[in-house]
Amino acid sequence: MSLNNEPNFKSINLFTATCIVVANMIGTGVFTSLGFQVVDIKSGFVILFLWLVGGIFALCGALAYGELGAAMPRNGGEYYYLSRIYHPVIGFLSGWVSVTVGFAAPIAVAAMSLGQYFTAVFPLFSPTAIALLVVIAVSLIHTRNLQFGSSFQYMFTLLKVLLILVLVFCGFYLAEPQKLGFLPSTTDVSAIFSSPFAVSLVYVIYSYSGWNAAVYLANEVEKPEKNVPRALITGTLIVMGLYLLLNLMFLYTTPLEQLAGKLEVGYIAANYIFGANGAKIIGLLISVGLISSISSMVLAGSRVSQVIGEDIGLFKLLAKKNAQGIPNYAILFQLCLVIVLLITSSFESVITYLGFTLTFSSFLTVLGVFVFRFKYSDIPSTYRTWGYPVTPIIFLVISLWMLVFIFSAKPLESLAGFLTLGLGLIIYFFAKRIS
Repeated sequence: MSLNNEPNFKSINLFTATCIVVANMIGTGVFTSLGFQVVDIKSGFVILFLWLVGGIFALCGALAYGELGAAMPRNGGEYYYLSRIYHPVIGFLSGWVSVTVGFAAPIAVAAMSLGQYFTAVFPLFSPTAIALLVVIAVSLIHTRNLQFGSSFQYMFTLLKVLLILVLVFCGFYLAEPQKLGFLPSTTDVSAIFSSPFAVSLVYVIYSYSGWNAAVYLANEVEKPEKNVPRALITGTLIVMGLYLLLNLMFLYTTPLEQLAGKLEVGYIAANYIFGANGAKIIGLLISVGLISSISSMVLAGSRVSQVIGEDIGLFKLLAKKNAQGIPNYAILFQLCLVIVLLITSSFESVITYLGFTLTFSSFLTVLGVFVFRFKYSDIPSTYRTWGYPVTPIIFLVISLWMLVFIFSAKPLESLAGFLTLGLGLIIYFFAKRIS
């Protein structure tokens, strides 16, 4: 038995697939969340350990997704996996959330953040206008052909990584070190098991989100049964290393009291590194970096719409491809959603309840590795989850803790997530009935 669908176009090599993972993960989170962590956590070791735990969580997820991506190399990510492992309706609900807000809202947030950082340096422009211009331009670039879009993706991802490495190097070389220790002490154990550590971990894990990006384009990856797992794991390890270096540099260069409670951590650190013009440098750095983040989400999100269109007649327009094999209608549909969110500024309210539904979706997918091995034991796989069953269980336990935490902290937003799933359920049965 085989669950694989042979793609017609394969222009994404391992390097580009890894760039997509890296670009999807590195957004504004790593430049903004440290300030809230150091309010209650005063140990350099504990803060770095916090980011290490978040990286391990993401890596455990990537290891599990890699097995599913190798065994079922088709576009769509969770939509396709959950449809085959559990039931098509489960997959559709996951895809429904991804298509409607799962990618559109983060793209809108990244674009608006880019606009705000850019206009901080060049105040003559409107943040919304810059955001609209970037998402339209990037989306149109990806409607041309996959090879051109791939080149655009890896060039901007490389530039982002290079800028981060330059910032880290300058931080250690130019700034005066702070009196903060990074070796563990006896008091660190109680800090690790404290409530502030648990709260901070939720936001750190959100900063790592995007580690699963390569599975959404598995059809178009060369030798997906080998390269999809490699891209997921390599990309996650690269980001983990960059995040640890960045946070170490922030703590090394900037007094904790200057960071505590502040959102603009990157700006503050840059002032200690470069002086008065530091904020402008970091603003441009983040702006350039966010272009690759937007690009990778445009690529990944449109492929979920495409696969839903291939499977369900009501959405068949989204499955149509141009002469170069690009699902241009899916890209344009996603662009329309992003434009609406940007113009109405409704993405801020949408993003608050995404955490619960997306975490639940990834929880079911990693749990699906156990179900997949039982249900499809006859399907050979070129990759098996490293550390199985320990690594998937680590991911599931942390995910379950996050779901409980999110539901108790934000019950209304979590219920809104369930309502979104309920609407998706109605649309699924309507679509099936008229097909």
